[in-house]
This record gives sequence, structure tokens and C-alpha cells, in this order.
Amino acid sequence: MEFFPTEIPDVISICPIIYKDKRGDFLETYRHSLFSMAGIEADFVQDNHAGSKRGVLRGLHYQVEQSQGKLIRIISGKIYDVAVDLRKSSPTFGKYIGLTLTDQEKRMLWIPPGFAHGYYVISERAEVSYKTTAYYAPEWERTIVWNDPTLGIKWPLLSRDHPLLSETDRLGTPFIEADYCE
Repeated sequence: MEFFPTEIPDVISICPIIYKDKRGDFLETYRHSLFSMAGIEADFVQDNHAGSKRGVLRGLHYQVEQSQGKLIRIISGKIYDVAVDLRKSSPTFGKYIGLTLTDQEKRMLWIPPGFAHGYYVISERAEVSYKTTAYYAPEWERTIVWNDPTLGIKWPLLSRDHPLLSETDRLGTPFIEADYCE
């Protein structure tokens, strides 16, 4: 695996080595020793899997307590994945990183605790799997509105009819009114 810091250095793009032969392919999606050497000290406690159709936008979600680090992996399809730094003491507070992740390249994304996370489905369907470092805690869950002008996220929307949102995501909190992380 190769580990590449993004414009927000704590958010890391991870490119696995893919072994291919006539049978298909193989790759490691997680190896504690390699992640540790890359500075990612994560104790994963929960795995989640979401399937979504084209035009669905999920996020921007986070937990103010029991903040979750997330290792994002695409099983199938293509998404635009976004992480927003909510750590008040961070030099990148209020900044975001957006990357396209596909099942073809199999790149993963490490998002540490203290970030809001969301993604937009570009392909016909996408299956997203992610590990978390803390359990889901609905009492601590918060949502920042996906199109907040302060953040200025450049979502690659497919049309004016998109995105398809849950009621929670549609009614998200503006960034300037959000609860932030320590």
C-alpha cells in the first residue's frame, strides 16, 4: 500500500497494490502494521456498508462526541467523497478535501476523527464500505447542510434535479451554526 497525504495532511489517500492474474485480482484493504507506519493509529470497532443510486448525496455527517475516524472504500461504482475539518484547533479548520473514488482504482480514504463526511454518487449505483473508530451514537450525530456557502464544496452534480437527499441531510445545520469538534 502507498499512503499519500492530501491538501489536508491528516486526510490520507491510500492506494493498495493490486495483484492481477488470469483468475482476477487480489489486494489488501487493511494491514495494521502498514497503517501504523503511515501514522494512522486506528482501532476499528464497526464496519458499515451503504448502497446508493446515482445522484444520492449522503452527508455531511459527524459525531460531536465519540467522533469517528473512517476508512472509506468503494466496493462498486464511483463517488465524490468529501471530508470537512471540524477541529477548532486545526490549521485547516473549515476546509474540505474532495476526491473521486472508484471501484476500478480501488483507492481508499482515511478520514480521522473530527471531520464531517459525505459523498455523492456519480455512477449508476455505488456500494460504499467503511470502517469506523467509534460506534454510531445517534445522540451525538450532527449534519452540516451539504451546500453550505461558507464551505463552498464543488460537488460534481449531474443535473439540477440532483442531489437526492434524506430529510436529515436536506435540513442540515449551516456550518457557522454547527457544533464543532475539539
